[in-house]
Amino acid sequence: MWHTGGWRHFIDGSDNDKKKLTWPLIQRVMAYARPYWGRIGLLLVTISLTTGLGLLTPQIFRDLIDNAIPNADTQRLNLLALGLVAIPVISGVIRVGQRRLNAAIGEGVIYDLRVAMYDHMQKQSLRFFTQTKSGELTTRLNDDVIDAQRAVNSTIVEIITNLITVAATLAVLLAMEWRLTVLGVLVVPFFVLVARRVGGRLRALAREQMTVNAQMNVMMSETLNISGALLVKLFGRADNEVTRFRERAHKVAESGVKRAVIGAGMFVVIGLISAVGTALVYWLGGHFVLSGVFTVGTIVAFGTYLTQLYGPLQALTNAPVDFATSMVSFERVFEVLDLPVEIAEKPTARTLDAVRGDVRFEGVSFRYSDQAGGLQESERVWDEDQYTASGDKAVNVTGTAHTQARETALRGLSFDIAAGQLVALVGPSGAGKTTLTYLIPRLYDPTDGRITLDGHDLRDLTLGTLSGAVGMVTQETYLFHDSLRNNLLYARPTATEAEMIAAAQAANIHDFIMGLPNGYDTVAGERGYRLSGGEKQRIALARVILKDPRILVLDEATSSLDSQSEALIQAALKTVMRGRTSIVIAHRLSTILSADQILVMDRGQIVERGTHPELLAHGGLYANLYETQFRGQLAEAATNPT
Repeated sequence: MWHTGGWRHFIDGSDNDKKKLTWPLIQRVMAYARPYWGRIGLLLVTISLTTGLGLLTPQIFRDLIDNAIPNADTQRLNLLALGLVAIPVISGVIRVGQRRLNAAIGEGVIYDLRVAMYDHMQKQSLRFFTQTKSGELTTRLNDDVIDAQRAVNSTIVEIITNLITVAATLAVLLAMEWRLTVLGVLVVPFFVLVARRVGGRLRALAREQMTVNAQMNVMMSETLNISGALLVKLFGRADNEVTRFRERAHKVAESGVKRAVIGAGMFVVIGLISAVGTALVYWLGGHFVLSGVFTVGTIVAFGTYLTQLYGPLQALTNAPVDFATSMVSFERVFEVLDLPVEIAEKPTARTLDAVRGDVRFEGVSFRYSDQAGGLQESERVWDEDQYTASGDKAVNVTGTAHTQARETALRGLSFDIAAGQLVALVGPSGAGKTTLTYLIPRLYDPTDGRITLDGHDLRDLTLGTLSGAVGMVTQETYLFHDSLRNNLLYARPTATEAEMIAAAQAANIHDFIMGLPNGYDTVAGERGYRLSGGEKQRIALARVILKDPRILVLDEATSSLDSQSEALIQAALKTVMRGRTSIVIAHRLSTILSADQILVMDRGQIVERGTHPELLAHGGLYANLYETQFRGQLAEAATNPT
């Protein structure tokens, strides 16, 4: 099992500041551009064309000043004036095509990155999502990918354009007057010096800005969803949350100001250096004109070329900074893509065409985490000596209350469930019942031992086989902010209208849905909050019925429902479980009484097993639970039969 330290580095960014721009990183970024090499080649052609056209303008000015105007050549003057108009028109048309190519390449690369990230996130185990804030994931998928897109669309293209412009302009300048060219480029080392001094600081600020942005996004994600907003309002913490948000937003603004000021300061210094270089060239060039070495048109053209040279040179001296800063976004994207997939499908995994539903646990143990947030930090406040053990049974003989805190969530579970059987899981809260059910559809893998389906280790089966064979209704029902129809069809998009209605009728929810103004097209609301707990639970049951799995994993979760909703759900459960292998976290005595086998859990172990009469006769933990939790239900049922 992959160590969760990798997730910790992803979550808290503890290694981020140590990352350096490396050739392997650049190669990896370039690999994403490989499918677009044809378009990139065409883009380079358009860049070369626009650069060449730009070099013609100073020559036109030179000819105007030295020939057309002094010689009163009207025809030449007209042609040159027409050229001054034609060049930007042609360049503009080419640049539109260039921009289209650039956008297609950038959007294509980012599309590939974004889909790869989302696909990789979907492959992560449930552990990943319990240890990672959703706002952080959103930041990686949106902000960082957009910044990476900017790197492809702007930074890299600008570097290529500037390289071509500098090379072509230098060639023309050297052909015109090599001494002035040397004088003009003498200031270039100062550009490099400034860029190196400031570049590292700008790179650090770029990562800091991304980090504080992610923190702000995390807070928005946590407090602006329906559950977070409800919690904030119920506890009257709106002012505190606004204060917290203000602090985080201030850090974002402060970081942006720092980056802007340092960047502006750098360009001011570089601008001054450029001004010095231009002044030197005009000073020496002016002397050349006065001595007859140069014409006026030549020095004007030379000065124009020099301006065209300094702009790209400034950009190129800052290119390492811009490029490295852009690569920060790619680093953060690759951090996600490099996360190992904990629940991986073997290349040789088998697909079962028909599933009987025999489930077997063989010495299964499970730990949630070895890192902070795991169960090992919980306090032990019970005495092992208060328990006696016999085989897999361990009964509290003194009756002293004890906590469920422990290092190992599940320990040494072994049991068999035959196809079509109903197994009830009973035990105190925190005993490990839900964790056990999460192992069956492979939301987690056991730390030790194995689980088999029809004799096959779950890890030897395809994930599609498990997904199709296992249907699960959790205690917290989740519905998308979509129509009830689409929420139901999420289980089986190809189901017919008749099949969907039949599933809803089996779950005792069809009549309720038809009583709504828009029927099955009624929108459930964020997380289904427009529906009551019982209504959402029956929608979830209908969804599972529509899926038609061979194995059902159910958390009845009826303890907080009103009696009418509870009766409807209990009736629906009988329909759902008929003829299927069912593992139910039992909250109702009726389910326990009808179970083929009852597994009593305590502190991650199966401490008792058997039927209801056998366990009552044993007089252990189950008998205590029956007295405290279930006897009242029996009395209530006798008084108010349903």
